[in-house]
Amino acid sequence: MDQYIGRLLDNRYEILEVIGTGGMAVVYKALCHRLNRLVAVKILKDEFAGDEEFRRRFRAEGEAVAMLSHPNIVQVYDVSSSESANYIVMELIDGISLKQYMEKKGVLNWKETLHFAMQIAKGLEHAHSRGIIHRDIKPHNIMVLKNGSVKVMDFGIARVMNKSNTLTKEALGSVHYISPEQAKGGHTDNRSDIYSLAVVMYEMMTGRPPYDGESAVAVAIQHINGGAPMPSTLNPNIPGGLEQIIMKGMALDVRDRYVSATEMLKDMEEFRQNPAILFDYHTVMDDSTRAIPGASQPRTLAERKVQAKTGVRPGSDSARLHTAAPQHRATGTVPQERDSEAIRRAQQRRKAEEKKREEERSRVATTAIVICSAVAVIAVIIFLIALFNGALLNQEKELVEVPYLEGEVYTDGFAERYSDFTIRLQPQQYSESWPAGQIMHQEPAGGSKVQKGSDLWITVSMGEEPPVKIMENYTGVEADQAYAVLSGMGFQVLTRKEASYVYEAGTVTRTDPTSGTELKDGQTVYIYISTGPDLVEEKMPDVLGLEIGRAKELLNQLGFTNVRAEAVESSKPKDQVVYQSVEKNTMVDVTAEIIIHYSQGAEETLPEETPEVETKPEEIVEPKPDPEPVTARLIFSLPERSQDYTLDICLKGTTESIVSKHIAAGETSTILDLTGTGTVWYDLYIDGVFEREQKVEFTHD
Repeated sequence: MDQYIGRLLDNRYEILEVIGTGGMAVVYKALCHRLNRLVAVKILKDEFAGDEEFRRRFRAEGEAVAMLSHPNIVQVYDVSSSESANYIVMELIDGISLKQYMEKKGVLNWKETLHFAMQIAKGLEHAHSRGIIHRDIKPHNIMVLKNGSVKVMDFGIARVMNKSNTLTKEALGSVHYISPEQAKGGHTDNRSDIYSLAVVMYEMMTGRPPYDGESAVAVAIQHINGGAPMPSTLNPNIPGGLEQIIMKGMALDVRDRYVSATEMLKDMEEFRQNPAILFDYHTVMDDSTRAIPGASQPRTLAERKVQAKTGVRPGSDSARLHTAAPQHRATGTVPQERDSEAIRRAQQRRKAEEKKREEERSRVATTAIVICSAVAVIAVIIFLIALFNGALLNQEKELVEVPYLEGEVYTDGFAERYSDFTIRLQPQQYSESWPAGQIMHQEPAGGSKVQKGSDLWITVSMGEEPPVKIMENYTGVEADQAYAVLSGMGFQVLTRKEASYVYEAGTVTRTDPTSGTELKDGQTVYIYISTGPDLVEEKMPDVLGLEIGRAKELLNQLGFTNVRAEAVESSKPKDQVVYQSVEKNTMVDVTAEIIIHYSQGAEETLPEETPEVETKPEEIVEPKPDPEPVTARLIFSLPERSQDYTLDICLKGTTESIVSKHIAAGETSTILDLTGTGTVWYDLYIDGVFEREQKVEFTHD
């Protein structure tokens, strides 16, 4: 059994199960007891945790990444580095990695590739603007959510991993995507991330990375030398403009790549609006305008050979720079015969290697032709069988005629009128020809015959596009309808789920931005969808021994809304809690009834009269001893902050901290044990700034 499962890290994160394993860490699902939410906890493996310098850099990088906040970046909540465990706490993603998605779907179409790539680029744009380079962009570090959005994870962690630059077997998963400068151990910047993103796009469009080999070193050398086949030679369906974007991002010389993710996004957006576009790129190498070849410009065999060796396209100024005769400066004379012999041997080696590569290509080509022929024959047979079976099955299945819906007004209950079909909503669109609310397009077309129960997709008009777009009030509206409207307005719509006792499951509870807010084109909009009433549980605290008022306050702060307090006879001091109906540390519904008993106090009795005793002169009255210090459990109410902070408590008028505690974002109270006598005043500081003073009464039971 895993050593961490069942453990409680920092008295806050309860490790539940393993959800992933990487080269440097293990990822667990965990429950945050402080905020009552599920999180992902990435714990360093022992071989890394034993290195003090590694732990220091791990924590520093994690804290820097925690400052990032973007819809396409996995949020980092907390970082901890201690003797027991070194870990990062992140949001728990309900989805799969892009690598798993690609393995499931194979080659992606260009629309899906562009959809994912633009979101990754937006995440990189945000990180680069904060001075953070990812250094390990690969499909394994990109999560695909159920709604089609993506989130990039492990920002900054690659920089910690790069403490050791050895290309081992464990590095093989990353080396397929590293930039040439990373492979050489040189300087990296935001253009290194752009190269890796272009490699990921290459793999999405072709089903394979541009370079592969039996070892990490072999793959790294290929990145350094360049010469990857054009994507269109592997997938003829890739548009020329998109191929140009990929190859510019994968340029060997960093000066030939995009300067920033923003520049790359600009070209992606131009291509999205006009998929037939071809770009002319201005490069630093030759200081002239040069067009990267598109899909319709196949390379010759000689050109492929040269580029496979040098990474430079023949005929370009770059090629002339590479092939120019080198100038050497020496202190002595080298015999010409030795130079000629070395050149002859090098030429023989190159010819032998080229012959070997040609033979390998011939074998691969022959094998590919045989396999493709076999697959084609099998596909034809399957198609004929499916066609024959389909004709027979359709005779038995009920066919219905598709109604003509264009021009009809879409209202509540529309789907109920067409029970023979499953009505699906496409994103709504602005139109000058169709009034708002009318159906402007349907698929399949009216009058066609389909099987009963088939999907019927409709597009509803939003009327003419307004000059200023205002967020409408979508609370209580069906989530699918709100999504269709906002997507049609050109916004990036992300969904979140939350429990609600007011709104039915599947309807919108709220939006961000709120209704009435002016919106910008392309803005990200969040809609929160009700999951219906949800059971909220909280761990029962130990209130025995607390004063009844403090016990009630603690229970109320934890969310318990049904607390019944009863006074009972007891020998305990008055108002002290002597019983609680739920045992401590038990998870219980916050709406359940909690019964607590507190003491009425001992009955007062009149003291018996005692005869006066005459005090003798020699008797000395002993002074009363100083009262014993009392330790009390106290509740301090705190301001709600959006970020974590440090709370320091000092004696009034001093700056020496008695207690220093880390407070998580969103917390509004904390419980502390303080020791003192009588009445004590304390000063509270938040991140070193004075917040307020508070009086505490220490009394003996």
